Amino acid sequence: MALDDIIAKAKNALGDGKADGALDKAAELIKGKTPDNVDGKVDQAVEAAKKFLDKK
Repeated sequence: MALDDIIAKAKNALGDGKADGALDKAAELIKGKTPDNVDGKVDQAVEAAKKFLDKK
């Protein structure tokens, strides 16, 4: 199974907008368990993931 197939299946399973919400929820959980100086990196990673999912 190709990476594009996996991404497509994940997007279909999550539906429109649900992936963004899941990423935001995961980011808040991570930021709550890590030092404050990590928050910016978490936010950058979430934005990159959202952009990647929007392109596919």
